[in-house]
Amino acid sequence: ETRSALEIAEGVRSGAFSAEEVTREYLDRIVERDSEICAFLSVDAEGALESARIIDRARENNEKLGSLAGVPVAVKDNLCVKGSSTTAGSRILENYVAPYTATAVQRLQAAGAVIIGKTNMDEYGMGSSTEKSAFTTTRNPWDTSRVSGGSSGGSAAAVAARECVIAVGSDTGGSIRQPASYCGVTGLKCTYGRVSRYGLLAYASSLDTVGPLATSAIDAALAAQVMAGADSLDSTSLPDDVPDFVGMVQDKSGASIEGLKIGVIDEAFEGGIDDQVAEKVNDAISVLESLGAEVVRTSLPNLRVATSGYYILAPSEASANLARYDGVRYGARYEDSENMSSLYTMSRKDGLGEEVKRRIMVGTFALSTGYYDAFYLRAQKIRTLVAQDFQRAFEKDIDLLVSPVSPTPAMGVGEKADDPVSMYAQDILTIPASLAGLPAISVPCGFSSTGLPIGLQVIGAFGKEVDVLRAAHAYQLNTDFHSKSPRE
Repeated sequence: ETRSALEIAEGVRSGAFSAEEVTREYLDRIVERDSEICAFLSVDAEGALESARIIDRARENNEKLGSLAGVPVAVKDNLCVKGSSTTAGSRILENYVAPYTATAVQRLQAAGAVIIGKTNMDEYGMGSSTEKSAFTTTRNPWDTSRVSGGSSGGSAAAVAARECVIAVGSDTGGSIRQPASYCGVTGLKCTYGRVSRYGLLAYASSLDTVGPLATSAIDAALAAQVMAGADSLDSTSLPDDVPDFVGMVQDKSGASIEGLKIGVIDEAFEGGIDDQVAEKVNDAISVLESLGAEVVRTSLPNLRVATSGYYILAPSEASANLARYDGVRYGARYEDSENMSSLYTMSRKDGLGEEVKRRIMVGTFALSTGYYDAFYLRAQKIRTLVAQDFQRAFEKDIDLLVSPVSPTPAMGVGEKADDPVSMYAQDILTIPASLAGLPAISVPCGFSSTGLPIGLQVIGAFGKEVDVLRAAHAYQLNTDFHSKSPRE
């Protein structure tokens, strides 16, 4: 039986078992399973065991232990962990060792989490399948001929395969929620700015968010609670006090969703949505209704153009953010260059992958003189229209919005690898919440006829993670999809 993060931390604090025992159990699972799944790019067994021993010694000395004492956590490889390789899934950073630790990871460590390794990802977060990693393709633990989703595919697969209890991911346009849906785990994208981005290798700075993947909403709440909060090292982090996510979700009244008004997004079920996905998501909505929620239909008229806007805005920001990887300031250097120009050119040619180059070129073009108004400015207007759609919905006293996470279950490995536009369409339902900076969660809500997980997306108003987590937790108290694992 798989123990939750809450159960592991309580067991370590009470002395029922040691942090070292738990850590060894998960390291053994990685050895046993990960050669097939390839969720991890690196595993720090020695460092993890030493961290666990420090926690055990602290307990023996009657020191107070944190809320994640002894919980094995995996970290996406675009978040810095001091002394560890941090590649962002790219050849250009293959030998980069982080000199500091990201704020979110630092807070997890301070709460007693044991960092066991770094997970695979699409290069710089640019992909929806983890096939765009420069190192390996992560396989879906439910069916290894399928992708795990992306770009946090390694993190989602690690949780699904029970190789860790919690994994940290990043979400720019759906990169936590979509792989969580594909792999049958719970993935929380927090409100933009809720979790510090300090130490996260930037893709699109106005969209990037850090968040947890876990088996359950309550474990996701626990991890988010620890990571969240203002950070002087990130000027975009929210100054607001962090609500007690876990306490408010676990509270008897908090676990009830009676009286919550839930809007079903009409456009999310139009054209291109797999029939089985629509069926399972509608079944999940019926469960929420049976628990006392009021379900209404609502419209987000600009939902379908959000993807077009996103794929101008995100590449534009990426073209600026990735300029630093030039073989001089950061990254691998092409040694046989004849001059500075060829040093830049060859270092980036050899070090960056095809999808990253494609997005840099799109972004550079969109920002260029004569095209800025036609592309970038219009994309910003789309972003405003999408945010206004959400605002109007929440002004109608709607508390939460629901939709599928992805139009289809996990695709086959290689199925869309050479069709970038079709791959981009996998994000059509996750991008809108990202453009508006809203909290959203992916919750397992059933399986396709071929046994592939399907996810329900719950979106909340700005800063309302508690409402999102309440609905997810109430749903999981009354269903068992989240507790199923590929090895059952």
